[in-house]
Amino acid sequence: MMLYVSTRGHADRKRFCEILLEGLAPDGGLYLPERYPQVDDATLTRWRALPYHALAFEILSLYIDDIPADDLSALCRKTYTEKVFGTPEIVPLKPLEDGLCLQALSNGPTLAFKDMAMQLLGNLFEYELARRGQELNILGATSGDTGSAAEYAMRGKKGVRVFMTSPQGRMSPFQQAQMFSLQDANIHNIAIEGVFDDCQDIVKAVSNDLAFKRKWRIGTVNSINWARLMAQVVYYFAGYFQATKSNADKVSFTVPSGNFGNICAGHVARMMGLPIAALVAATNENDVLDEFFRTGVYRVRGGADTFETSSPSMDISKASNFERFVFDLLGRDGAKVTALFGDELARAGRFDLSARLGEVRDRYGFASGRSTHADRLATLRDTWDRFGVMIDTHTADGLKVAREQKQPGVPMIVLETALPIKFAATIVEALGREPQRPAQFEGIELLPKRVTLLPADAGRVKDYIAAHCG
Repeated sequence: MMLYVSTRGHADRKRFCEILLEGLAPDGGLYLPERYPQVDDATLTRWRALPYHALAFEILSLYIDDIPADDLSALCRKTYTEKVFGTPEIVPLKPLEDGLCLQALSNGPTLAFKDMAMQLLGNLFEYELARRGQELNILGATSGDTGSAAEYAMRGKKGVRVFMTSPQGRMSPFQQAQMFSLQDANIHNIAIEGVFDDCQDIVKAVSNDLAFKRKWRIGTVNSINWARLMAQVVYYFAGYFQATKSNADKVSFTVPSGNFGNICAGHVARMMGLPIAALVAATNENDVLDEFFRTGVYRVRGGADTFETSSPSMDISKASNFERFVFDLLGRDGAKVTALFGDELARAGRFDLSARLGEVRDRYGFASGRSTHADRLATLRDTWDRFGVMIDTHTADGLKVAREQKQPGVPMIVLETALPIKFAATIVEALGREPQRPAQFEGIELLPKRVTLLPADAGRVKDYIAAHCG
């Protein structure tokens, strides 16, 4: 039986479908499986030939044993289709230069990698809620892409309402329009007067109010939800199989990183036995993660020190998923994790694990780099001029750092995070031309908008949720 534990040591062990609907653990920790299933050479060989939906089923089956196999297989087949994701491969590799390629993760309904997990999550939620005869009110925070991916995955789903917070004025016009133009009755957009971390703090504060959470059946779709991160593990395997011919080969991945969820899925894949040489975190000017992987010091920033950049989905001052990796790094000692994240971080705004930096790099394969606005513009121009390929600003951060970290003889896969149309202003600044806009999004900025502006106050958000759950 696969059971899940809290990173902060809570005594409970839970099944997958319990944590699917729950979000944070009761002690404020994040859920992880008790153990990472190990994948051997024969299994990798068997998986190589599978279509994406079948690969997803094989991997998810290792973590989910309380949904019947036939039902889980049907959910994967329903989710990962060429119609929804644009190609038979679902996540095709796009070679750029020798040993360096992009993995296309942004061909889903909202043009961002978040669709890869969120589309599955929507189907899982609807399935489990119907099975229980229950409803769920999803509270989320977005710096750009999570919100639209969640709303497009949950719109019209039975038994589900979405309350999505976002920082007022901090998303691109296209990202705002994607979310705020939805007219579905079960979708609620809440613009918060603050930065993304204020939104994230509100979600955690509401999740930590256990009485409110239980009364109003609050769940989450942010990457603190294990189910979302677990779904992202699949595309690391899919990318590896496309980039290699033999299980003896290793690959590296560079991942544009803000909240640490995307690259944490790579960490899980590596812990399962996927032959990953390096996991490279690429940050923008908000370089909390790059600072840690260079120095071993994890130092959160205040709102005033969180820069507004041209890769806004990574404009974060603390990485909520980072706790999962630290839990593994510290030998899965919940008391130590609580001391760091629950006490020291709250008191001092930082903690120091520099004594473990060698282990972070050698045992777990992490590296990092940083990219600036000038770097983004240069990478956008270079990629367009040399390859005729237009990328988005976050992928540009990844590509710039990937070239710095690439090792001879080891293929480097850069995870594409969004399509360029989502960040058109910077594309025009770099290339002097508008990115291509998919037909379904023509004129989206001109559509009527449904959004409520609230202060950065968890109490006010709770009041709003209670008023709209009747």
